[in-house]
Amino acid sequence: MDREKSLKLVKNYVKNENSIKHMLAVEAVMRALAERFGEDKDLWGLTGLVHDIDMEIVDYRNNPELHGKKGVEILKNENFSEEVTNAVLAHNKKTGKSRDTLLEKAIYCTDPLTGLIVASVLVLQSKKIEDLSTSSVLRRFKEKSFAKGADREVISACSEIGLTLEEFVEVGVSAMQKINKELEL
Repeated sequence: MDREKSLKLVKNYVKNENSIKHMLAVEAVMRALAERFGEDKDLWGLTGLVHDIDMEIVDYRNNPELHGKKGVEILKNENFSEEVTNAVLAHNKKTGKSRDTLLEKAIYCTDPLTGLIVASVLVLQSKKIEDLSTSSVLRRFKEKSFAKGADREVISACSEIGLTLEEFVEVGVSAMQKINKELEL
């Protein structure tokens, strides 16, 4: 599956523009991580792009264990690889899928990081990601009441991919800055 077809598929299932921007952000960070680790950037990027494809068809507030599972059904029907579908399952700990590969560990901690970065941008006076620094995100990370949905424990799982929190945030901010127009930040 190529990127354009994958993006079209995502937009077929996800109508909320902010949700699509979230998936684009995860895609960008996953591509940057793949580059850092010498992995397949296209595979990692596609995994980030499609990881939440079922977010509007699953009532994940009441049935959190279904988020990812429904997405995998869609992705298998579209002939996505097992590597991608396993990572989609692993990004939500409620599915019970263990994180066994570098890809699975990376998507798990990247998902909430993008939310923390976006929230950090939105409190800047300029509201521009180009003005966001790694140190600013790290300060916000320590504020428990800031961006509560960005699970700090999950973000801290970046240690499972061999990165310090500072390195991980730096990769995330830099990757998202490169697609600021798509993110409208």
